[in-house]
Amino acid sequence: MKGRIIMDKRPNILLIMTDQQYAGAMSCAGNQELSTPGMDSISRNGIQFCNAYCTYPLCVPSRESIFTGRMPIDTGYAKWNDKIDDNIEQMGLLFLQAGYECVFGGKLHTPGWDAQAAEEHGFKFICGMSDNKLADACIKFLQEEHEKPFLMIASFDNPHNICEWARSQNLPHGNIADVPTESCPNLPANFNIPPYEPEVLRIIQRNCPTVYLQSYQDEDHWRHYRHAYYRLVEKVDAEIQKIINAVKEYGLFEDTLIAFTSDHGDGHGAHRWNQKSILYEECIKIPLILCYGSKNTQTENKDWHLVSNGLNLLPTFCDYAGIHTRDQLPGRSLRPILEGRPADEWDDQIIVETWPFQGDPGKTLGRVVRTEKYKYIIYNWGRYREQLFDMETDYGEMINLAVNDKYANILNDHRNRLRKWCRERKDKFEMFIPR
Repeated sequence: MKGRIIMDKRPNILLIMTDQQYAGAMSCAGNQELSTPGMDSISRNGIQFCNAYCTYPLCVPSRESIFTGRMPIDTGYAKWNDKIDDNIEQMGLLFLQAGYECVFGGKLHTPGWDAQAAEEHGFKFICGMSDNKLADACIKFLQEEHEKPFLMIASFDNPHNICEWARSQNLPHGNIADVPTESCPNLPANFNIPPYEPEVLRIIQRNCPTVYLQSYQDEDHWRHYRHAYYRLVEKVDAEIQKIINAVKEYGLFEDTLIAFTSDHGDGHGAHRWNQKSILYEECIKIPLILCYGSKNTQTENKDWHLVSNGLNLLPTFCDYAGIHTRDQLPGRSLRPILEGRPADEWDDQIIVETWPFQGDPGKTLGRVVRTEKYKYIIYNWGRYREQLFDMETDYGEMINLAVNDKYANILNDHRNRLRKWCRERKDKFEMFIPR
């Protein structure tokens, strides 16, 4: 075992990411359809944030938020392949300039990034996009002796391979065995398309059969989809477990802040939807777990504050590392929660953006306002383009309260919240909010 002793007492930071993993796809989230001992081990020693959301249910804009601490609309990002504003501070350079050793392995998925560009953004690139090689590359780095604290990004691709599975293609990181339908998970309770759903969603679905499973496909096919998805999560979890084991084996666990998250979720059969891009919970709610050695003083390892991995992770990392950004970031550090201290005046809402670019005939835009009890969804065109759900009594999002005038005051409150948010950042989406 190689250890290291350095004078710099700031923690190492290890960010482990998956791609397209919805929040419920972990056994530590109470899901009995899969086993994720790697993710569970992080949760067991830390805090699992049970109301964590991405800023945008698509790979690139969500990742840009994580690395800048800003909403996509604030980075100049609008679409899948837009390039971020070079004047905005980013995680790699912030930590490099603060004396950290910064390494990145796995899936970059940021516009214009390759190995050379990663280094220009402050990271040494240690492994390309290969879920089968990434853990070994990270372990090799962990074995080395370091004179500085490190920031390591381990960015896995799976369970994103469910996209290839849905197209009956070979899976990039190895195929998985199918099983009889009777051995597949059952359909989710919110499998059916709810009444008064925005019509734009099924238009997009029908227009892009190479991306979206069609709503008319039979129930058995959806069950096999769910089986394949869970096996892909288990597959990536095994690689994550290798990294966590190495952190402990090399004596780094007590000095390392570990964060686990994903860039966005997957429809996973809810409302007969697969993939991402739209604004139901399965697409925008993501796993978020933080662990700092055995320093968690909470008696309960689950937290229910509204948080955003895109807005809260970078401030948290900077807080622990003693880094001050040039401009104030919109999100707050999660450190008080992790340390069991009061988190006063916490944000009472989360905003999510989207542009479902695949199969989209009308340049569809969407926004979410998630408050403690309610969730408001709005798209910029189409019939029934607004949805309002009571997240305490209708977590599956099956009853659209926006069509019931009994909830007019609540609906208008959420419209006004979004209108205010749009005005603060000159978001042109304001023009689509009903008055």
